[in-house]
Amino acid sequence: MLHFVAVTTTPPGIDELLAGKESCPEHLLLANALALQWSGLLPGFHRLAFEGGHVLLTLCVGDLTAMLRAQQFVADAVYLVAQPADGPHRTANSNWNVWTAKALARCCRRGTTLAGVLEVDHLCTDLTQCGFEIVSDPPSVRATSVKAALRARFNPRWPIKNTRRSLPGRAMSIDNCAVVGAGLAGASVAASLARRGWQVQVLDQAQAPAAGASGLPVGLLVPHVSTDDCVLSRLSRSGVRLMLQQARSLLRQGQDWEPTGTLERQLDRSPGPPDIWHPQAAWLKPAQLVRAWLAQPGITFQGGATVASLRQCGDAWELLDRQGNILHCAKRVVFANAGGATALLKSVQVDLPALGVCVNQFPDMRGVRGQVSWAMHKALPNAAFPACPVNGAGSIVPCVPIETSDVQGIAWFVGATYQPEGQPALSDQTNHAANLARLHKLSPKLGQALAGQFTVDAVNTWKDTRCVTPDRLPAVGPLEPTEHPTLWLCAGMGSRGLSFSVLCAEVLAARWSGEPLPLDSGLARALDARRGTAFDQIRLDRSLELPVSCAP
Repeated sequence: MLHFVAVTTTPPGIDELLAGKESCPEHLLLANALALQWSGLLPGFHRLAFEGGHVLLTLCVGDLTAMLRAQQFVADAVYLVAQPADGPHRTANSNWNVWTAKALARCCRRGTTLAGVLEVDHLCTDLTQCGFEIVSDPPSVRATSVKAALRARFNPRWPIKNTRRSLPGRAMSIDNCAVVGAGLAGASVAASLARRGWQVQVLDQAQAPAAGASGLPVGLLVPHVSTDDCVLSRLSRSGVRLMLQQARSLLRQGQDWEPTGTLERQLDRSPGPPDIWHPQAAWLKPAQLVRAWLAQPGITFQGGATVASLRQCGDAWELLDRQGNILHCAKRVVFANAGGATALLKSVQVDLPALGVCVNQFPDMRGVRGQVSWAMHKALPNAAFPACPVNGAGSIVPCVPIETSDVQGIAWFVGATYQPEGQPALSDQTNHAANLARLHKLSPKLGQALAGQFTVDAVNTWKDTRCVTPDRLPAVGPLEPTEHPTLWLCAGMGSRGLSFSVLCAEVLAARWSGEPLPLDSGLARALDARRGTAFDQIRLDRSLELPVSCAP
C-alpha cells in the first residue's frame, strides 16, 4: 500500500487539475483519474483510491494546523508545496506558525525527511525549534521573503515523547486471520485486509454469504444530512465516498448498482429545509457486493460454520463450534457477525478473564426488524414511477432490474419497517400497510397507483433483522485493552451498512497496518468499539479547530 496525505485550505477545481496536462498523456491520464473522484470536497478528510485501492490519497481540507493535529500516522517523507501565486490562500505556508511545525512534528518519526520550495524566512526557525535538522542551508534571509529549496530531517536532540491520547498503532506482521460473519461488515473487512496481504478465512453460520440483513434485495447509498453537520453526517459522507469506489470497481452498473442520485423528502420538519437532491447517491444490491468482496484473492469462505466460542492455543486462536470442534485456527479474529457478536463477547469475558475484556465497555447491540415490500412492473408502465429513488420517512427504489431463475424484469421496492426485536412481531400484512403509508408520503401519486396491489396481496415480502447500537454508530476496534490486541469487533451497522461497512473496514485495516486513517482522529474515536457508556465524553473530546458535532 502506498499512502499520500495532502492538506489544503481550499482544494483546486477540476479545471486546475487538468490544466497543462494535455502535452503529457501520462500526466493527463493520472489527472483524469483524480478528477473522477474530485467532488464533494467539504472541510474534513476525503479518501481517494487508485490502482485497485493500493494507492490511497487522503485529502484533508481545512486549516493546516488543525488538519495536522487530527492525524494519526507517522510519515516517511514530508513535502511542503507552495501553490501558484494566483492562489495565495492555498499556499502551504500562508498560515504557517510554530504551532503548525509542532503539529507536523507529531506526524514524524526520527529520520522522516522534509523537502519543499517555500518562503523560508521564518520556516527554518520554526522547524529547527521543533526537532528538524536543516540539511541544506537556505540562502541568507533578507528583509523580503526569499523562495529557496529546503531540505530537512526530523532528528530532535531530545527523546521523542508523545502526549497524544491515542497513538497510531504499530503495524502488525501480515499473517492469517479469521472473520466471523459474511455480511457487509465481515466481507468488507476481509477485502480490506486481503488487499494488504492478509490470508483471510470468513466463517458464517449460513451456507451462503449475505444470508442475514445484508441479503436486502436493494438498498440506497445516501449520505446523512443535518443542519449542524453532526457526527453521523460526517461519517456517512466518508463512508458513501468509499462505498462508491467499491461499487465502481467491482459491480456491474445498471444491473448490480446505479448512481441515479436520490431525492430526499423533508416530510417531518416544519419549518425545515427544502427537499435535498443527492447527486452522488445510488441504489445498490448488497449481496452482489458481498460476493464480489469474498471472491478477492486471499479470501476463503467457510459456510455452515457457527462459531460458539474461542480457545487460545499459543499465539493463535481456535474457533470452536457448539460441540467444541475446531472450525478454524488463526492469529487474529474479527467479530463481524452483527448481533451474534454479543454472545461471543460474553463468552470471551467468562472463559478468558485474563484478557480483560468487559462487555459493559462495548455498546449494547440490539436487533431491529425490518420489512420491505416489492413487486414487478407488471400492472403499471415504467413511466408511472419516479425517475430516481426517493427517501425520507422510508424509501422507494422505483426501477431495479431483477434476474433470477424465477423472475426477470424491473421491480420496485418500498420500505422499510423499523421494530425492536424485543417487541411482539407484527404480521406481514401490517408491515405492508405501514410501507404503503410511507409510499403515500414519499410519492402520493405512485402510492395511489400501487395501493390496489397492496390490497390484493400482490406484493412480495423481504424481511430480516438489523443490528443497531444506542447511538446508531457502528463499533469497530480491539476487544483487549493491550498494545497488541488479537481480537477485534466490527458490528452494529444498523440501517446504514452500505454507508458504514467500507469505512469501518478501512479504519480497522489502517489500525492493523499503522496507516493513515480515512477520517480524522475525533471521528475515529466516535466509532471505537470500547466506547461503552463513555460515548458522550468521547464525542466531545475533539480538536477545537474541527467542527463541533451534535450527538447522533
